[in-house]
Amino acid sequence: MTEPILDIAFHGDAAEIAGVAAEAEARGVGGLFVAEAAHDPYIALALAGTATSRIRIGSSVAIAFARTPMSTAYSAWDVHRLSGGRLILGLGTQIKPHITRRFAMPWSSPAPRMSEYVEALRAIFESWQNGSKLDFQGDFYAHTLMPPLFNPGPIEGGLPPIWLAAVGPRMLAAAGSVADGLICHPLLSRSYLDEVVRPAVAAGRTAGQHADEPFTTSVMCMVATGRTDEELAAAIAGTKRQIGFYSSTPAYLPVLEHHGWGDLHTEAHALTKSNRWAELGDLVDDEVLATFAVVGDLPSARTEFRSRFAGSAQRVITSIPYDADNLLALDLVSD
Repeated sequence: MTEPILDIAFHGDAAEIAGVAAEAEARGVGGLFVAEAAHDPYIALALAGTATSRIRIGSSVAIAFARTPMSTAYSAWDVHRLSGGRLILGLGTQIKPHITRRFAMPWSSPAPRMSEYVEALRAIFESWQNGSKLDFQGDFYAHTLMPPLFNPGPIEGGLPPIWLAAVGPRMLAAAGSVADGLICHPLLSRSYLDEVVRPAVAAGRTAGQHADEPFTTSVMCMVATGRTDEELAAAIAGTKRQIGFYSSTPAYLPVLEHHGWGDLHTEAHALTKSNRWAELGDLVDDEVLATFAVVGDLPSARTEFRSRFAGSAQRVITSIPYDADNLLALDLVSD
């Protein structure tokens, strides 16, 4: 059974990422990925790219619908160029309230819109890389103007691969149809990956226009670990709270229902409606925790992290949903 490439996720201030990226590269880590939460991921990735020369860098994920395809294309192109062609562009939809109320951007038909978003990005990238006329016209986006003054020009090494985040069947099929890879959400079990995710992606791949091209499945794996008993206990509590938070979101209900835990969503959602966020972790028992997270001291967690998705995913990214330094992630994935 082939072991996946091991990657780390960076959490924190962008001012710290250069040192973490350099250390990750020195330790032979496969890639460093940055999420979009309280900061712009492209700024952190640009800093990581200029501090390293070999390690892959990527977004896990950048919020697609918060930007037009053109604005995403410029940010991604600059990071790809600055890093010498090492960017993996991971994109996700976020959920409707964030897109419409936080970003004040349109929301409709997320899977078809995301599919078209990726195709629009490819058209823009092709116009920059090969000088082709930009003439993309879809149902959600139209890009038909690219004067030479605004064309950043080609990059050595080719276009950045585009990965999509997906959980439900429609978005999984969309990822298989139009993307170069999939980033699985941290609320993930091996059985959901094997029995739901991979078949849906395969069906989309067969139906799409890129079936003969390489495709990468990358999973974000939650890990509750620590160097001391006290750190481990805090990690378990933090991971349970995160699982409870994920469980409260309707978008992740299919994962819970796959295991017969639909009631967990109902209970968690009710707590959030009552503003009882601190109680979410109390709903998560040890069986649910072990299903969705690697749990144990650092040596045992390191072993299970490497083996949990072996044979089903090509890459695994650390997901550490509690207060921990970035060296903990590095210690998980490097010898």
